[in-house]
Amino acid sequence: MQTINPPWNRRLRMALIGGGGSAFIGPVHVAAATLDRRADLTATVLSSDPDRSRQSAAAFGIAPDRAYGSVGELIEVESQRDPDSRIDFVTIATPNHTHFEMARAALEAGFHVVCEKPLTTDMHQADQLTALVEQTGLVFAVAYGYSGYPMIRQIRDMVRGGELGTVDAVRVSYIQGGLRRMRPDEMPTRAAWKLDPNQAGPSGVMADIGTHAFHLLRYTTDLQPMEISCHLATYHPVRPMEDYGHAVLRCMEGEMATLTVSQVTHGRLNDIALEIDGSTGSMVWQHEQPERAIVRRHGQPVQVYESNRRAEYLGDAFRASSRLPGGHPEGFFEALANIYRGAFDDMLRRAAGQAAEAAGTTYPCVADGCEGMRFVEACLASCRTNGWWQPY
Repeated sequence: MQTINPPWNRRLRMALIGGGGSAFIGPVHVAAATLDRRADLTATVLSSDPDRSRQSAAAFGIAPDRAYGSVGELIEVESQRDPDSRIDFVTIATPNHTHFEMARAALEAGFHVVCEKPLTTDMHQADQLTALVEQTGLVFAVAYGYSGYPMIRQIRDMVRGGELGTVDAVRVSYIQGGLRRMRPDEMPTRAAWKLDPNQAGPSGVMADIGTHAFHLLRYTTDLQPMEISCHLATYHPVRPMEDYGHAVLRCMEGEMATLTVSQVTHGRLNDIALEIDGSTGSMVWQHEQPERAIVRRHGQPVQVYESNRRAEYLGDAFRASSRLPGGHPEGFFEALANIYRGAFDDMLRRAAGQAAEAAGTTYPCVADGCEGMRFVEACLASCRTNGWWQPY
């Protein structure tokens, strides 16, 4: 008889930290984590204000005794519960400067972690978390959700299989315009902390969305950056950190990569484009049409890869990440759910006595989060020296 989540044979128990009130990403995490009915939201800490945190829990259907007022209370009480009722993992969806302490506390208490990006606000903290994950053997996923799209995983397999030849160059752009809605004399109703470097960290757009672009580059091509040259700018005076940037990467085998990120481009919502130039073909993927990839080869007809689990041209990685038949759109929720699916599989492997990998996983793990921080710090260092090449 088939059971859910063997060897536990039950749904995993999730605690959500952050994401209450008008927050966008908290409910998204809950929807993604529970999409495949492998987990239930069991406990919450939804605000830094204890009373507001407890009151907000009712909107998530949380029992009063699992609606906590602080992360410390959550960790202490859940650690004392019987193994048959305590949480299995925490999802951290809070301002950047809180990630390190919360993740460390959860790991030290024996709980698996799913953490929003960026992993931390500096490399020292990122290295500490990496060491703690290796020490505890616990699962640690980072929410680079775009790598969960089935077509992105198809592209990864095609590149690794040499279907574009050897990779020569990659271009990734992530363009938004949301900051243009904000006025310097008004406090936004959501994510106001992103305007404060004490909470967001020293980087603005590179830490917020540039890390997503960098992870897509690394995930799909395995390129190994050696040096980074970066120019950053602030064009809209609502925060002191950068809102626009270009980075050029020199890679190990002579490949080149460029990343362009913006949060001040009028009319753009969440426009991500990935372009890969190979020796025998090129490929384009765009987030606003996530179920399609276009392949071009000189002198040949354009090939359009469309999502269809029954199509022979799509591989095992695609089919393992797709839930619906062709013609039924799958989007952002399903992509993030694939990150949770991979993390859940590793949690169960560990429960069965097997080791959980700290690097090289199908889902973005602590090592990927650490790479993102290294990228951000290299960009900032390069910009301070007027674009001088910095080691990665």
